[in-house]
Amino acid sequence: MSELPRHPFDDDKLHEECGIFGVVGVPDAANFVALGLHALQHRGQEAGGIVSWAPELGFSSARRFGYVRDNFTSKTLMDTLPGSLAMGHVRYSTAGHKGQTAIRDVQPLFAEFAMGGCAIAHNGNLTNAEAMKHELIQAGSIFQSSSDTECIIHLMARSIQKTIPERMKDALRRVEGAFSVIAMTRSKLIGVRDPLGVRPLVLGRVGNGWALSSETCALDIIGAEFVREIEPGEMVIITPDGIESFHPFAPAKSRFCIFEYVYFSRPDSVIGGRSVYETRRQIGVELAREAPVEADLVCPVPDSGTPAAIGFSQESGIPYAMGIIRNQYMGRTFIEPTAEIRNMGVRLKLNVNRAIIAGKRVVLVDDSVVRGTTSQKIREMILDAGAKEVHFRIASPPTSWPCFYGVDTPDREKLLAAHMTEEQMRVHLGVDSLKFVSLEGLYRATGQEEGRTASPRFCDACFSGEYPIRPSDVVDSGRLQLKRA
Repeated sequence: MSELPRHPFDDDKLHEECGIFGVVGVPDAANFVALGLHALQHRGQEAGGIVSWAPELGFSSARRFGYVRDNFTSKTLMDTLPGSLAMGHVRYSTAGHKGQTAIRDVQPLFAEFAMGGCAIAHNGNLTNAEAMKHELIQAGSIFQSSSDTECIIHLMARSIQKTIPERMKDALRRVEGAFSVIAMTRSKLIGVRDPLGVRPLVLGRVGNGWALSSETCALDIIGAEFVREIEPGEMVIITPDGIESFHPFAPAKSRFCIFEYVYFSRPDSVIGGRSVYETRRQIGVELAREAPVEADLVCPVPDSGTPAAIGFSQESGIPYAMGIIRNQYMGRTFIEPTAEIRNMGVRLKLNVNRAIIAGKRVVLVDDSVVRGTTSQKIREMILDAGAKEVHFRIASPPTSWPCFYGVDTPDREKLLAAHMTEEQMRVHLGVDSLKFVSLEGLYRATGQEEGRTASPRFCDACFSGEYPIRPSDVVDSGRLQLKRA
């Protein structure tokens, strides 16, 4: 079975690579994992997988293309994943062969070591994976997938340490990049974050057991209590009896991905003790202060622009309205049978509320501008509905640099902001005004009142071009020239 076709609207958005979830110490753990993955579906929609362990059967696994709801709701399937220990993964490919996802690339990946089996799933991207893979192949390793996660498995296999957790420490000390990892053995659930904590990972308590998740919203769906975030550079080893914590990496300053606040995380999640929804609303407040405009309506580009649009409306005093309605049932599995249907593009997902828009000066609030193709089509739809003026306000700074830490970003030459000024982008998009929130304003919206200038707390490379982890593979190959200091 091939991967799901991508809708035109999705192609003009940045995408997180994946979501990870694991539980230990609860009956029918795989069912909890399926629910958790369903809550993390926004992080990866191409494929998903679950691995469980039970004394009578050992390790069991299921990997499927498509949505969790379509694949992991069958009682027949879930009965094949017994046990009180399980983990899973939802995927949106960045590393490997984009557009050619094979079932062997779907995580969790599994390996049998001398001391027993181990399943592993990874959120993020290893920036030295190409060099590492070449080194391992030269040394005799045989790779079965195109996933950079498999590098970790081969490094573990070559370690001389006596336990799987110690082999994981060995392996992860050799890789570079952003990673939150969940792994499981016959008795343990293991979670690790990279030293800079670029990608998220949280710990929850569910009944007498424990859960690890990319986001707190997935803990909510299973009724788990949020305990804390896994610290940057921390490894936790969890059994039904309790948790051991280790810090196997050299200390480093945290640089959490700021785009998690802007777009990736669900608005009902909490990051760093702060509501994602409230942060996005506050971005809209900052936008209204930085880029005021005379208009009749503030309308979000749903759904990701909604909290910022509410904040913009509250701060500016301009009425808020749902001027664009999203078709909630327009999934990525939709089959576009004719050229005429394909040309409808964004209209298959978004429709203008004409009765509200006609004759109005409209402020459209969106989370980002990547290629700009979707923004152009939305502007056309708004004008076709009779709007007098169209003003874009963007709840992130211009995205002018690609991400190498687990986000599906176009090559730099395809990023509109990489080769156009703000005014040139306004003309290109054909709107009456275009303004982005400043990077300082974005930092203030996250609760950093001093802004960014004091000291960058987040990874904001996609906006600033300042990469906290050197993207070794692309730089060494000449595919990217870093911004000069």
